[in-house]
Amino acid sequence: MSRHSGTEVLRYTAFSADPEGGNPAGVVLDASGLDDAAMLAVAAELGYSESAFLTGRSEPGGAEAQDGTGGTGAQDGGRTPAAREYTIRYFSPKAEVPFCGHATVATALALAERDGPGDLVFRTPAGTVPVTVTREGAELRATLTSVEPDVLDIAPDDLAEALAALDWPAADLDPALPPRIAFAGARHLVLAAATRERLADLSYDFARLEALMHRLNLTTLQLVWRQAPDVFHVRDPFPVGGVVEDPATGAAAAAFGAYLRDRSLVPGTAVLTLHQGEDMGRPGTLTVELRADDARVRVSGTGARIGD
Repeated sequence: MSRHSGTEVLRYTAFSADPEGGNPAGVVLDASGLDDAAMLAVAAELGYSESAFLTGRSEPGGAEAQDGTGGTGAQDGGRTPAAREYTIRYFSPKAEVPFCGHATVATALALAERDGPGDLVFRTPAGTVPVTVTREGAELRATLTSVEPDVLDIAPDDLAEALAALDWPAADLDPALPPRIAFAGARHLVLAAATRERLADLSYDFARLEALMHRLNLTTLQLVWRQAPDVFHVRDPFPVGGVVEDPATGAAAAAFGAYLRDRSLVPGTAVLTLHQGEDMGRPGTLTVELRADDARVRVSGTGARIGD
């Protein structure tokens, strides 16, 4: 545990059991006394792509709290305990964001280490996000369930501007995975590279891409390369958050799962593996689950406490 601007901050990485891998996030388990400016200051001082702040806790047991959490909590006398409910907010070093998957996973793991595994409900600015934490051997694993997703077309001029900012020729895109804007709590532009080499060569115009993303209300670009039918390598430029690249992006993974289903590029029920962070030296793995009977997307991964 460390202190930033007088606030106790935990540091966890998400989507890797190695503290040197995955995506680090700051976690403040009691931010009830912090205003917006204070939370932004903590996130900026910490310098991670996002930090999460629990600003309140609700009494468990409401119908919404028990809906869709996955039902893997421990049994107590034959009765499943109600999910623990929290209000959560997310800040990058530059601004508040509506939803952050890796910081959600990090927070869930921090709560599980303190209170034990089970079902949680996070009330985010984007909507209600159930999370289930289970223990697998020595590791904890968190699975979040996204809000209802959506997939939208992108205007040709906006696509051309995105490619120009990336310095990606249109011929380097994979025609089997057409560009779209996908949402599962935050908006992401999905662009598929035709080769792993194209994905690895990322050097973009920061200010130009940031301006376009602000105009389109994008949180990241989800750049992908398809290695196998259910295995992808991904990268996420994040200039609107004040960082060049996000190492492991749960919100974008959920949006990408929705995109693949919307385009009928995977079966209605599928489990996908996303590898991210390799090109940054922080490898992580995100598991994306689609269910034919549920429009929402599940994203899961391990994590680790980062020492002070």
